[in-house]
Amino acid sequence: MAKFRGSKVVDLPFPPAASAAPEDQNAVLDRPIGEILRQKLQLSAEQVESVLSHMHAHGLRFGDAAVAIGLASQDDVLQALSEQFGYPYADEDRRKLSPELVTLNQPFSAQAEAFRAIRSQVMMRVFNEEQQKRALAIVSPASGDGKTFFSANLAITLAQTGGRTLLVDADLRGPRQHEVFNVENTAGLSSVLAGRVDSQVVQQVPGVSSLFVMPVGVTPPNPLELIERPAFSMLMRELVLKFDHVIVDTPAAIYGTDAQVIAARCGAVLIVARQNESRVGALQHLVTALSQSSARMAGVIMNEF
Repeated sequence: MAKFRGSKVVDLPFPPAASAAPEDQNAVLDRPIGEILRQKLQLSAEQVESVLSHMHAHGLRFGDAAVAIGLASQDDVLQALSEQFGYPYADEDRRKLSPELVTLNQPFSAQAEAFRAIRSQVMMRVFNEEQQKRALAIVSPASGDGKTFFSANLAITLAQTGGRTLLVDADLRGPRQHEVFNVENTAGLSSVLAGRVDSQVVQQVPGVSSLFVMPVGVTPPNPLELIERPAFSMLMRELVLKFDHVIVDTPAAIYGTDAQVIAARCGAVLIVARQNESRVGALQHLVTALSQSSARMAGVIMNEF
């Protein structure tokens, strides 16, 4: 990755791609859920035998049998299944730290299923291998529309497919992604655009090996001027080459033209409005403005949660 420092281009530190040998991946998938639960819950041989007896007597699966006789909880079983199939699922401590991440905390809920449906559309419309690679800017008419919540959970669902996914917090006016993911915010996008290099610019999300977050860092006094610099366009071009999916959170449109500028630099845009809250006129104005830009319009999402 690269960035501007005056007229000189320098390397920007970036975490290497996580990789695992095929035999290691197969070893994980081949582990039966009973073995995973035995190790996770430290079940004794006698307890395992009790689970097996109940399982055979009642025609249950190992996890269901363990729950039935009180040796495991339903959450323990879901954790084991997520490990068996390599599907990120937050533990209890993580859910308390990041309650907004419903696709990670409650992957089998109606909200998570809605995000997966949206992910399918986004994959076809934006991250299609047959199309030019783009980043996807998430914009909204006003604050409180759920744009940050939506960006975070969409990024998680994209990462759950296995593709390397980066969520960039480009809301230089009111950044929140570092709070949502509970990551450090000492350095980030503003550091890059101001010409400073830091090893913490991009951070991997704990428990989701293919998801990374670039927070804002220090909130700058000149947000629009920073994103209008050539360095931002160059950064976006580099990021889409290094990641399978790049999602960019933006300031609400009521704060100025930041979102429109960011969307043009990303190449694709998705609008999030709030049911019974967003004003039709403001939404129409935003759609018209973005339709006239160079960004590919991916659609409009009505947030009802």
